[in-house]
Amino acid sequence: MWIAVIPAMNEENSITQVIKNVVNSRVDAIVLVANGCKDATCERAALASGNSKLHILHFPKPLGLDIPRAIGAAWAKKLCPSGLLFVDGDMKGELIRELQELIAGVQQGTDMALTNCYPHIYHRSELSRAVLQERETLNRILGLFDQIGPATPSHGPHAISARLLQTIPVQALAIPPLSLAWAATHHFNIGVSTAVTHHLLGSASRNDQHAVYIAQTITEDCLKASLYLQGKPLEKCLADKQHSKKHLPSRRFDILEQFV
Repeated sequence: MWIAVIPAMNEENSITQVIKNVVNSRVDAIVLVANGCKDATCERAALASGNSKLHILHFPKPLGLDIPRAIGAAWAKKLCPSGLLFVDGDMKGELIRELQELIAGVQQGTDMALTNCYPHIYHRSELSRAVLQERETLNRILGLFDQIGPATPSHGPHAISARLLQTIPVQALAIPPLSLAWAATHHFNIGVSTAVTHHLLGSASRNDQHAVYIAQTITEDCLKASLYLQGKPLEKCLADKQHSKKHLPSRRFDILEQFV
């Protein structure tokens, strides 16, 4: 049984297409982690899911980046799925083939199947180049750069195997580069199973403040992963020090711990 985990916060304009993509990728169940939604995200997801099994985990307040992913994984774990497919609620691009390739990658032996979101060379902003450099540095430290380039579970849809899901601390999934580092150091198979140019993901354009926040978060996450590789205990790497920034809240590890 394959389960898709979809984090969503106010994604009524994209969730219908996201659900349809996931349903057509032939998963068996969907876990929608709706957090801080003040729109019709849940209602539209229910309509789009049709006869597919849709489970909605509703949190009235925002959970912060990547916490919904970890909560969805924790909920799905008890069902002992064959694997998990992670797709953000704003990725409304035509991604059926790519999602199927991620699932196939796991079925063929990859424990963490990633998406290459930069398959072509083109102009990138200074901010993008800086973040890519951080991702490249971490992947080189892990000895994975030659096989996955700057790919990361922070960017694009990805999938994990049942073997990895049942072993990795769920909390680590809330810091994607740290989950990558954990998987690599515990000798799980990591690879790129599909590719899609970033803008074809269909994610909504955000303002500059949001872009800077995301870039800073990924950079900090890569640093935490590097510290873990240097011997810092996992629980200390998980400690969240990010401050709330208006509509961009800190990661709610407290809620994740309560849920787990």
